[in-house]
Amino acid sequence: MVKKIFFIFLIFSAAVVFADEMADITGAVEWDTLLLKSTVSVDLAKAGIKLPSGRTQGEAFISEGYLTLIQPSIMDLQVDSSTTIADLIIRGEFNVFDTETLALKAKSVPPALSPDLRKISASYIMNLTDLSSALLRHNRPSPVMRTLIPATSAQYTGIVIIASDELPLYGMRSSALAVPCLFPKIWDSDMNLIYERNMLEARENTMVRYAPLKSIFQDNPSGLAQEVVDVAGNRPLRIFARALYGINPTDLIIDNIDAMLIISSADNRRLLSEGRVVFILNDSVLKKTF
Repeated sequence: MVKKIFFIFLIFSAAVVFADEMADITGAVEWDTLLLKSTVSVDLAKAGIKLPSGRTQGEAFISEGYLTLIQPSIMDLQVDSSTTIADLIIRGEFNVFDTETLALKAKSVPPALSPDLRKISASYIMNLTDLSSALLRHNRPSPVMRTLIPATSAQYTGIVIIASDELPLYGMRSSALAVPCLFPKIWDSDMNLIYERNMLEARENTMVRYAPLKSIFQDNPSGLAQEVVDVAGNRPLRIFARALYGINPTDLIIDNIDAMLIISSADNRRLLSEGRVVFILNDSVLKKTF
C-alpha cells in the first residue's frame, strides 16, 4: 500500500512539475452532463518552441501534457460517500493505467494557436459514464428491497428526488447541500437501503443522473427539461429528500411512505434497476472547476 500511495504522490508531483515547466490545464467536472471537460495549453516560449517549424512539437507536448495533467482531476473524482478514485487505486481496486485508458477515450478538439501566437491549446471531453461502467463489477444485479404488505402505487416512468436545498445530516446537528458522486445511495427514513450500485442490471446504465432545480420547472406539459425526460420519462414519481447521509453528503434519505411507493411495485422497482433516477441538486454543486 505504501508503494501505491507513493506512486499516486508521484503522479500529482509530475503534474505540478509539468505545469510549471511548459503546460497548464483548466477545466471542470460537470455532474449534470457527466462530463469532465479540460483544456491543455502549452506556453511556446517556455517550452522553447518556435513557429512555424515547432508546431508539431507543440502538439506533441499537449498530448503528453493532457495525460499527465488530467490524472489528479480523475483521481479526485468522488466515487461514493467515502471513496475517491485515488482511494480505490490505493486499495488495489482500480488501476492507475485504467485511468489513462479512460482519459485516452476522451473526445478532443484539434490544437489551435492563441491570437497572440504565444500558446497552443487543445480541449478534451471525457465521459464519466465510461468510468462508471469500468467500476461496476457485479455479474448479477442485487434485488431491490421488497415489502410483504404492498401499498397501492401508480406506475411511474422514473424517479426524481429533489434535494436542492440544505438538508439535515443524519446523526448530526447540522445541515448541508447534497453533493454528487458516481454511486450515491438512497435510504428510507428507517435507514433501510433502497438503492445502491449493485442493483443496476446493466453496466452501461448510469446509476443516477443529476440536474438543476430549473429542469423540473419548464414551460411544457410535463414541466421537465428534455435531459430529465430522457432518463425519467414524462410521468416520474417526484420525491423530496428528507435528509442526507454519508461521510460526504452524497446519499439521500427519503420518507418511508415514498420508499413504499417504489418498492411495492415490480414495475417501480425496475426503475431503480434500470437507473431511471434523477437527483435534483443545487446549482452550486453541479460543476467543480480545476
